[in-house]
Amino acid sequence: MTVLYAVIGGSGIYSLGDGFVLERSEKKETPFGHTSAEIQRGRWHRHEMVFLPRHGEKHQIPPHAINYRANLWALQSIGVTHIIAVNAVGGITANLPPLTLAIPDQIIDYTSGRAHTFFEGDQQSVEHIDFTLPYSTTLRDIVITASKVANMDLVTTGTYGCTNGPRLESAAEIRKMSHDGCNMIGMTGMPEAALARELSIEYVSIALVVNWCAGIEDSALDMDQIRQVLAQGVDSVKRLIRGSLELARQ
Repeated sequence: MTVLYAVIGGSGIYSLGDGFVLERSEKKETPFGHTSAEIQRGRWHRHEMVFLPRHGEKHQIPPHAINYRANLWALQSIGVTHIIAVNAVGGITANLPPLTLAIPDQIIDYTSGRAHTFFEGDQQSVEHIDFTLPYSTTLRDIVITASKVANMDLVTTGTYGCTNGPRLESAAEIRKMSHDGCNMIGMTGMPEAALARELSIEYVSIALVVNWCAGIEDSALDMDQIRQVLAQGVDSVKRLIRGSLELARQ
C-alpha cells in the first residue's frame, strides 16, 4: 500500500511555509459538500505530502461550522493514509502550561449538532467502529520518538475534551470537564478523529497549548495574548511534524 501523509492545520497554521513545494492545489467537492479550503499537494523538505487548513485559508470557518466529513472524505479520495492533525488547546492540568506540545491519547466529545459519521442516509447498513483508542498508536509512537530525537519536550498522554465553540468555556464548565478527566480543551478534535477511524486512516493529534483554561488562573482570558502564544508555538509544531515525517520515511 502506498503511504501518503496529510497535515490538517489548525489555528495559526494555514500553510507549511518554507520548504513546501506546491505541485497542485484544488478545492474538492464531495458527497458531503466542499472542503474547508483547497487541498495542497506537493513536497515538504523532500517528503511527498498533503496539506489542508481546516478553518480555511484565512481562518474564516468557526469550529462548529467546519465540514469535517468533506475534509476527511476528500483526503481519503486522493490516497491519504495517515493524518497528523494540529489542534490549539487550553490547558487544565499543571503539566500543560501555554506553549506546551502534547499528543492526547484519549478524547471526550462534548459537541452537539455536528455531522459526526459517514454511516447514515443511504448507507446500506449501520457500521460500528472501535474507538477504544481514538488515536493511532503507530503514529503516536512516531511523534514521541521524533520529539526525543529532536530533544523537544512533549507531553505524551492526556485526555482532550472537545467543545462546540466558538466561545471559550466558563470556569464551571472547565471544573466539570476536569472532573470528567480532561487535561486539555479544544474545539476541533471531534468528529475529525472518529471520521478518520471510519475511513481507516491513521490519525494523531499534536496539541499546542495556547492558554490556561477558564478559572485556572484568577485573571480573565486575554485573546491577544492567546494569539501571541499561538504565533510563538507554530515553529515548534512544524519542527515536530517535520521530524515525525523524516522518522516515518526511514
